[in-house]
Amino acid sequence: MRRRMKNIPRGWNGPVGSVMAENTTVNPRGGITPLQQMLASGTGAIFTSLFVTPLDVVKIRLQAQRTPFSKGKCFMYCNGLMDHLYVCQNGSSCTAWYKTPTHFTGTVDAFVKITRHEGIRSLWSGLPPTLVMAVPATVIYFTSYDQLRDYLCSRMGNQGAHISLVAGAIARLGAVTVISPLELVRTKMQSRQLSYRELRICIQSSVAQDGWLSLWRGWGPTVLRDVPFSALYWFNYELVKEWLCNQSRLDKATFMVSFTAGAISGTVAAVLTLPFDVVKTQRQVELGEQESRRVAASKSSSTWLLLRRIRAESGTRGLFAGFLPRVIKVAPACAIMISTYEFGKTFFQKLNQEQQLSSL
Repeated sequence: MRRRMKNIPRGWNGPVGSVMAENTTVNPRGGITPLQQMLASGTGAIFTSLFVTPLDVVKIRLQAQRTPFSKGKCFMYCNGLMDHLYVCQNGSSCTAWYKTPTHFTGTVDAFVKITRHEGIRSLWSGLPPTLVMAVPATVIYFTSYDQLRDYLCSRMGNQGAHISLVAGAIARLGAVTVISPLELVRTKMQSRQLSYRELRICIQSSVAQDGWLSLWRGWGPTVLRDVPFSALYWFNYELVKEWLCNQSRLDKATFMVSFTAGAISGTVAAVLTLPFDVVKTQRQVELGEQESRRVAASKSSSTWLLLRRIRAESGTRGLFAGFLPRVIKVAPACAIMISTYEFGKTFFQKLNQEQQLSSL
């Protein structure tokens, strides 16, 4: 009897608990299947984009008001999940959402006037096309992280805080590698307004001229920013979450614990990787403008050369340009994403437990 009692999970008592321990087939740490992890991360991605996108739309509208976008000008659009490149096609005659002629006196005024004169849906302008890649990328990233973390924990006996760091870095590397060619294809379609047939010919020509690696142009700076960010984020998230649970005497993280831990860890990672974000943004804009002007891609400078050039032109402060906007964008995005993801996993975990009980 004692041997069977050792297998009883916390929270279960009596023979039912021992039967549950013997018959469970789900992941012992997460208690959910990979498909359920994908559903939870997909739902979290949609919620995050809905909350964060209006902040970036307002920022872009204010930016366009101060410095009107010229033809072929590129700017970054963030839906809280990924940074996407937008290209202005028609200069001053551009009628896209980011060129709507409304004068704003500030951020709050922009929110009010956009909602009043253009409708509340305008706060999510440009969002649908970006979700086609952002949601799958987020699903791949979060599901891969959980699977890798659980695998490393089972192999290493759940020892070492570095497990989350390694799993986060590898998961992000995989997601960036998968999505990078798709982002390049999207930029080509938008900048040159190509049909699918023309796009196929364009890609074939690019591959014939520069090889298959040309599809991953811009991959380096993105990896150099996103992989360290992800490693730092998950490492700090697990530590902060555990500390908050201990302080609150909780056996399991609540929604608010996950939200707070996500915001703190996201802020720390954003600050430490800011120089790489500056380089990545500059490189991505350069590639977009080359595509829009149909200029042959020049041999790209290394990330380190770009860092040195920015430092020479703008000083050390130039490497940390956009500090406050990045933190304001990243902190709530990380908080909303991880808290909704953890909430979704908890929901599926309880659902699985109820199904297992009903089958006894």
